[in-house]
Amino acid sequence: MTSTNTATQRAGATWMIMALACASQFMVILDASIVNVALPSIREDLGFTSTGLPWVVNGYLLTFAGFMLLGGRAADLLGHRRMLTTGLFLFAASSLAGGLATAPEVLVAARVAQGVGAAMLAPATLAVINTCFTEGHARARAFGAWSAAGGVGGMAGAVAGGAITTGLSWRWVFLINVPIGAALVGMAMMSLAGTRTGRWESLDLTGAVTGTTGLAALMYGVMQSGDHGWTSVPVAGPALAGLLLLAVFTVVEARFARRPMMPLRLFRIRGVAVGNGMLLLFGGIAIAMWYFTSLFLQNVLGYSALQAGLGQTPAAVTFVVIARLAAALLPRTGVRPLVLSGCGCFVAGFGWLAQAHADSGYVTSVLGPTLIIAVGIGLTFPTLMAAATADVPEGDAGTIGGLANTASQTGGSIGLAVLAPAAGARAAMEAGGSPPAAALAAGYDLVFLLAAGLGLVIAVVSFLLPRHRRA
Repeated sequence: MTSTNTATQRAGATWMIMALACASQFMVILDASIVNVALPSIREDLGFTSTGLPWVVNGYLLTFAGFMLLGGRAADLLGHRRMLTTGLFLFAASSLAGGLATAPEVLVAARVAQGVGAAMLAPATLAVINTCFTEGHARARAFGAWSAAGGVGGMAGAVAGGAITTGLSWRWVFLINVPIGAALVGMAMMSLAGTRTGRWESLDLTGAVTGTTGLAALMYGVMQSGDHGWTSVPVAGPALAGLLLLAVFTVVEARFARRPMMPLRLFRIRGVAVGNGMLLLFGGIAIAMWYFTSLFLQNVLGYSALQAGLGQTPAAVTFVVIARLAAALLPRTGVRPLVLSGCGCFVAGFGWLAQAHADSGYVTSVLGPTLIIAVGIGLTFPTLMAAATADVPEGDAGTIGGLANTASQTGGSIGLAVLAPAAGARAAMEAGGSPPAAALAAGYDLVFLLAAGLGLVIAVVSFLLPRHRRA
């Protein structure tokens, strides 16, 4: 009876850890997109300028991507529970400040703090899964659920943001995080052991400064590319400074740091090196699917933001189902077959989607291809996350979690910075002899063709993985 009770308690704790990791990931990714629909109301209430308003979104994304490596290493040194609870507390507190903001500067500052909290949370959730689920099938299921939670969080942003802003107020887009964050802190305290693998004094401060500042500067430059050319000072200056700092960071980690923030020895693990490279490329796939498909629905077919979110819901549901299926298949098939199958879906789905035009119907030209692409994302995203974090020592789980999240987020930002100008240039070429909607459709079709090509590149890179890889 005692052993049965112990097993039941262990199963309950495992379920709680899974729920905690998935709910935290859902909340972090949701907040990257839920604010978009509320931006007009925020501008009207707080008096944002046209140049200041984008920083309600960019302030969050910049610190989220820039601080993730540091957040992951801190989780290894201070303990996963400590970083998870600290991140949740900061995220909830800054959400409260954002919801109560009465001036633009206060809201942007709150979003910056939210991004720092998210940078603590995201690698810690991945580290918790990596260390608490070590058996193959359980670990694969955990990665499937975690990936699905993040994917649904990204997709739910438009629907949830529209519903909350319309039914309540834009302030509740932020305030809703407060009770959720408090509940998750309680779950973390109950379910996670307060282990600690090192001391804060052992943190590589030089690496932390150069790595974090370099990533933030690079991301800032990339974000500015939507308003300025790539050779302009606002883009090239921060981007080049970021690359220079990241080069210094690499030298420091390789030659001078006694306990490096990012141990370069981890890249000797082929799955880590290749998996993170594919996650960087995958970021462009995700942007092309969710962001540009939403723009196509709104700007070409005339959908509202809420309707566009609902129009993508079938794809989001498909992604959740397939991600769980991929988790079940991964221990049996290994990484490469799932990645190649997913890439085949990318080529077919984006190739079909690239045929859409201003007179297309939703079912035949959007729903069908997005369902195929969603199958591809469901097959590849949890698989790549598992590959990128497999075979990593427990003491480096947070660090590699930060690296994997950084690769995915950075790939998405770079993908947006490259694909958006490409779409704009193609639309401008078509504008002279075509209606506005048709010109925009031509621009988005080019993006979808480029995404199909990106799927082929990922497929080729996957052959660098070990032949019989089991994640």
